[in-house]
Amino acid sequence: MAGKERKVELRSAVMRKNDRIADGNRAVLDSARLLCLNLMSSPGAGKTTLLERLAERLGDGLAVIEGDVQTRRDAERVEAAGSFAYQIETGGSCHLDAAAVSGALEEMAPFPRSWRFLVIENVGNLICPSGFYLGEHLTAGMLSLPEGDDKVLKYPGLFSKVDLMLINKTDLDGKLPFDSGRAEEECRSLNPDVTVLGLSALDGSGIEELADLMEQRRQRLFG
Repeated sequence: MAGKERKVELRSAVMRKNDRIADGNRAVLDSARLLCLNLMSSPGAGKTTLLERLAERLGDGLAVIEGDVQTRRDAERVEAAGSFAYQIETGGSCHLDAAAVSGALEEMAPFPRSWRFLVIENVGNLICPSGFYLGEHLTAGMLSLPEGDDKVLKYPGLFSKVDLMLINKTDLDGKLPFDSGRAEEECRSLNPDVTVLGLSALDGSGIEELADLMEQRRQRLFG
């Protein structure tokens, strides 16, 4: 019992430290009037393809922090699509934490005045990333049709707290047994105020709506 209590105390201390650093990140972002979105999903759901489409639309208005275990491959894709990208290699960690993002923001400074949005592409994982506040203004959890429509209640830690649920690869609708209505209903059972958006990062449908939503939130925050 004592060992379990000790583990709880250590985790609480770690999370308090993370949240203090995250609050500092938020202050940096606010001072730059930079809306930050923390994007989470399983590997292969289409996060990087989505960011390519956003980069094509937003260009130098978008900056991206890429979190991967290894390589700059995703950052290179975003750069080729027209936006700035900073790569964090976690070296095995299954999530980004506030300290890693803080280090990235320091390296990225001073921010160009053209930047309006920062998207953090978290490490592909539906469990670990949801436990760490990074200083973001918005969180998004993404599912794709090939994953199946039963994932929301299997991963409540993520879907109970996201601002946005993105359903990607809608170009496959009708070809796979994915019930978008079920996924949305189960997410709202955990998280009644969530915004749900279907999109296809492959063909670009829904990207305009996502960019508009981000701009609306930015205007609401910063005027």
